[in-house]
Amino acid sequence: MNAVLEDARSLKRRLSVSDRQRFEEYLGSVHEIEGRIKRAGKEQAAGGWKPTLAAPDRDRPADGIPPELPEYWRLMNDILLLAFRTDSTRIATMKYCNDASIIVHSHLGIRDNHHYLAHTQPDTLITLNQFFTSQLAYLCERMAEVQEGDRTLLDNTAIMHCSSMLHGNHDAKQLPVLLLGGAGGRLKGGRSLDYLEAPNRRMCSLFLHMMDWGGLELDSFGDSSERLPGIV
Repeated sequence: MNAVLEDARSLKRRLSVSDRQRFEEYLGSVHEIEGRIKRAGKEQAAGGWKPTLAAPDRDRPADGIPPELPEYWRLMNDILLLAFRTDSTRIATMKYCNDASIIVHSHLGIRDNHHYLAHTQPDTLITLNQFFTSQLAYLCERMAEVQEGDRTLLDNTAIMHCSSMLHGNHDAKQLPVLLLGGAGGRLKGGRSLDYLEAPNRRMCSLFLHMMDWGGLELDSFGDSSERLPGIV
């Protein structure tokens, strides 16, 4: 930390007056966020909340990547669940697939690689997408088994599941997006919302909601300064 502060002081001496002001504002915002994180931790401790696990409840996996893809993804989901339960992190990203991948999912009886399937075999691609969705379902089921007070871990989490393409013709204009979990009581499930013709149809408008749920309330983010209507 001392080294970072020294670098900041050194940089500040080389900046113009206007740039120095902006730099000070940036450092101030960082300190403000740090303070909020510390206060949030104290408030949770005062309220009696604590992680459901103090240490991992399973043996360390064997070194290396499991040779079978279903086993690999089950392990990745279990690691993610463990990270949440031990409060090692509260934000995670999981990429179940790579659209440009040349991996062959032979465990599903598929003979061609993922990228080729996306362009030539839409029916077979459905089978592959069902496999990926089943991994998400497994994660949600495990999270729903973990009690956190009156709610479950899934109830206290917001999960966004999406795709980078609608189909194999590189169409990214109408992407399916799933929101799962309860976001601590702020997200209502069991709905289908259509924003295809909505004027504020931006992913960043959805991200603003998700940051609200995490305690980071911003006036704008990316290309949006307003939240999607109807989410909450």
